[in-house]
Amino acid sequence: MNPFSWVEPSDVPAALEAGARKGALYKAGGIDVLDRLKEHLDEPVQLVNLRRLSQLDFLKAEDHALQIGPLVTLARLAADATVLQEARALAQAAEGAATPQIRNAATLGGNLAQRPRCWYFRSELFACAKKGGDTCFAQEGEHQFHAIFDNGSCAAVAPSGTATALVALGARLKLRSQGGDRTLPIEEFFVPAEEDFRRENRLLPGELITSIEVPKAARSAYGKLMQKQSFDWPLVEVAVALELDGRIVRSARVALGAVAHTPRRALKTEQWLAGRPLDEATLRNAARLATHGATPLERNGYKLPLVETLVRRTLEAAAQEES
Repeated sequence: MNPFSWVEPSDVPAALEAGARKGALYKAGGIDVLDRLKEHLDEPVQLVNLRRLSQLDFLKAEDHALQIGPLVTLARLAADATVLQEARALAQAAEGAATPQIRNAATLGGNLAQRPRCWYFRSELFACAKKGGDTCFAQEGEHQFHAIFDNGSCAAVAPSGTATALVALGARLKLRSQGGDRTLPIEEFFVPAEEDFRRENRLLPGELITSIEVPKAARSAYGKLMQKQSFDWPLVEVAVALELDGRIVRSARVALGAVAHTPRRALKTEQWLAGRPLDEATLRNAARLATHGATPLERNGYKLPLVETLVRRTLEAAAQEES
């Protein structure tokens, strides 16, 4: 780890000024940042600590949406009664992340902006394509936990469970830099591998997430399957938000995680569900359509039935929830 200076900004404008300097890096909870420093993925000359900025630590309910600050911890999201009632999928994703100790330090903004955990990307020994090399070592190497969609140039998977939930919930992110403010639907925040596999998100240098707007959803759910149920990165994860009229689906958003470079909408599944009753035949076909377009690698095809099983389970769970 190289030496760097430490900056404690007094407010958001001061943080933006410090973050705009060449070689600066933001830190919130610091969970992923510390790993990246140790792995020499990042070697900043200046670390800007955001953790004390109370302006970015808020959680409030408005008429049709929740407004959540990027410094809200995963532990708070998991336990908050309003989040549990109005955006249950997000609370479940936060509760399922990492360990209690990490959830008490990790923030929502940091969770969304973390970088992939592909072991080739994280290792100093491999100059993989994502780090500027010319080879995705996972495609021919150890890829059991890697992408089954859009994996032609990079097989790393998006690591954020809260991102999967927020895609299903149709969240919007408010971003701020010294150049001004902008708002993005969360799906547009993430960069698809086919566009630029060296990037994960559209944050500009020195730009911050300042708020996450989450539409209220009466029925939503999140689930994941892991190799070790106590604590592990997901093999697959699914988040669902439903609007029902009795048992008839008026609209559905289904997001898949740990299967591609970004959280992935299961659009074929959503289209199939619209206007249909949530009966056995509908659920079976909805689950099957979730793997449409998959291109599994030699050793991760087992993810396909996992996706189908989890889509079905999560749809059933969401249908049972109501605020």
